[in-house]
This record gives sequence, C-alpha cells and structure tokens, in this order.
Amino acid sequence: MSRFIDKLKIDYPNITFKLGDGFYWSPISRSVIYNDLENKINSDWTLLHEVSHAILNHKSYKNDLELLSMEVLAWNKAKEISIKYDINIDDDHIQNCLDTYRNWLHLRSTCPECEIRTLQTDKDTYRCHNCHTIWKVTSERFCRPYRKIEDKNKKSLEELSQVTFV
Repeated sequence: MSRFIDKLKIDYPNITFKLGDGFYWSPISRSVIYNDLENKINSDWTLLHEVSHAILNHKSYKNDLELLSMEVLAWNKAKEISIKYDINIDDDHIQNCLDTYRNWLHLRSTCPECEIRTLQTDKDTYRCHNCHTIWKVTSERFCRPYRKIEDKNKKSLEELSQVTFV
C-alpha cells in the first residue's frame, strides 16, 4: 500500500495522508486517514473513496439524505479516478458500502411510534407526518438511539381518526 500512497501524495499534494486506525477524510486537517492492515484490494478502493471526499471538498452535511448523496458522489469520483491507477472498484462493493448508509437512514427515519418512514426537520430531528411524533437522533452514523419529544399539538390516534377530510 505504501507505493500507492506515494503515488497519491504526488498526484494530490494538497491532501495529507496519515496512517491511522481506519479510513476517513478529515476536512479540518485536510487529511485522509488510512489503515494499512485491511484487505489490500478493499483498502485501495476505500482509500480512493476517501481521496474523492477530499477532491470534492466534502466538509459537512445538513441532513442525513445529503450525507448519503455525498457518499454516492465520492464513490462515483473514486470509480472515475481509479482508472488512472489501473484499479477496478467492484460495483457490488460500492453498493454494499452504500447499503450501510441506506440502512442507517431507513432506521433513523422510521417513526418509533407508528413505524412510518419520515423526513428530517433539521440535522438531528425527525417528525412523523402520520402520528406527529417528534424524535431526536444522535449524530453517530451507525447508531439508532433517539429521544422522543412530547409535542403539545400532537393529536391522539383517537382524535386523528375523528378528522374528516373534505
């Protein structure tokens, strides 16, 4: 992997490469952290993915869907730049990685009361359009803990069933 890192350092001098305990892009230090103990093939793919976050200048996201979009963009860029290094990133690997985000998003957006999928109202809050439950989610990526918030305007299921739509 060290030869590949050396090539990347030459091709992307504005990115710092640091050996670490995993793979990730740090926009604050403009560093790609990498782990050379992982599977060689997957490591090269993941490294190109993190370099792609740097190339695309990914810094932060406003909501969970935007994070998923950034991941898709980074994998697309990684596929594009992989050609230069004669690396073929497996599409199934990409989809498996994206599935972790899709599954995470699916869990976070599921109402804890009625299990309907919902949309975010802000970076850490969801609100159900069906039963009007509001809940906060953690900023951790692969964690589902949430805290429900009492909504004084929330109608009970009994009250909702009495609503007539014209």
